[in-house]
Amino acid sequence: MDTEASSLTPQPPFRSRALATEAVHAGRDDLASLGLHAAPIDLSTTYPSYDSRGEAARIDAFATTGARPDGPPVYARLDNPTTARFETALARLEGAGSAVAFASGMAALTAVLLARASSGLRHVVAVRPLYGCSDHLLGAGLLGTEVTWTDPAGIAEAIRPDTGLVMVETPANPTLAEIDIRAVAHSCGSVPLLVDNTFATPVLQRPLEHGARIVLHSATKYLGGHGDVMGGVVACDEEFAAVLRQVRFATGGVLHPMAGYLLLRGLSTLPVRVRAASAAAAELARRLAADPRIARVHYPETGGAMVSFEVFGDPHRIIAGVRLITPAVSLGSVDTLIQHPASISHRIVGEGDRRAAGVGDRLLRMSVGLEDVEDLWADLCQALSAGSAVPPARSEAAVRTSPLTGSQVPSPAGRAPGQEPRSTGR
Repeated sequence: MDTEASSLTPQPPFRSRALATEAVHAGRDDLASLGLHAAPIDLSTTYPSYDSRGEAARIDAFATTGARPDGPPVYARLDNPTTARFETALARLEGAGSAVAFASGMAALTAVLLARASSGLRHVVAVRPLYGCSDHLLGAGLLGTEVTWTDPAGIAEAIRPDTGLVMVETPANPTLAEIDIRAVAHSCGSVPLLVDNTFATPVLQRPLEHGARIVLHSATKYLGGHGDVMGGVVACDEEFAAVLRQVRFATGGVLHPMAGYLLLRGLSTLPVRVRAASAAAAELARRLAADPRIARVHYPETGGAMVSFEVFGDPHRIIAGVRLITPAVSLGSVDTLIQHPASISHRIVGEGDRRAAGVGDRLLRMSVGLEDVEDLWADLCQALSAGSAVPPARSEAAVRTSPLTGSQVPSPAGRAPGQEPRSTGR
């Protein structure tokens, strides 16, 4: 296997402060010296300069190195001070050398694929399930990439000389199947491993500490946390970040400064929100596992605020029956959301591929928010009754102890072959 090692070398973890402290202060460390308490929002699209020769030199330097330009900004598509604060903060939380923000999670993934393809490495090895649009982007060949789908045990064999990336999502959307990141990273050899960490966030899992080279987030979800901002971000080493900045400048998938501000603010409460929502999710998973209207519950060893479950009744009637819980796509907000993946988030994936990845027609995915668990359970119960069917006899669900809450929760189910539970290292 003679695959380019590239610039994507592992970075030593950087943690001088606890994660909860970094969430509040990273990207804001200079504010007091500026006489500010809240981070400023810079909405400028362009920046005046009377030194055109100097500007030319700075633009040439960016074209050559991809490094963030020194001095005042030049143009908003090249860099923005507010967005840069969010990037700095996210990199610190993930233990990365750098981070590059984009207009959405899909824009971020697109930039990664284009960056690898620019080196002639258009082949991707990926493990299903992934978010439906990520699956489609890889499989449809829209960017000239070719994908080989495999299970974790087949990654090493699937790698070719032109393989530029291995991609996994753990816990996976929507089945919450988990992958041993360290084992997969070992199988990748010199090929960079990208982990979509949207569901776990750096609160529960830091993939770079387990051998991943690139971490992807749909920042729209938990990083923002309030359902009112769209964005994406890639955490990686500075060398690859430089290439991503050049791709971002050329393709225009920039994060708006207001979105950068909201995401920076969202990070400050990320640990509190994730841990509170995760405790409620673990309790709901435990109750669902004991409910005769539920065929199977999926809840990851990693923990988290996502619960997926398969029902005996009509999932569409259950969606229509919720009153407190919001029936909507997306996740990670302060309010609880429920959706039917086969109809929405994974509709774009072919039916056969969906089913093979464990995304069946009776699977529902729930993003648990910050409401009281008793109110959520009451709403779920009445919705389940609306869509209920008489279940066949089933054995009592196995339970395990949640690492977050100490409460009993169901053992995770629905892992694809080779996908085993893993220690988060936290």
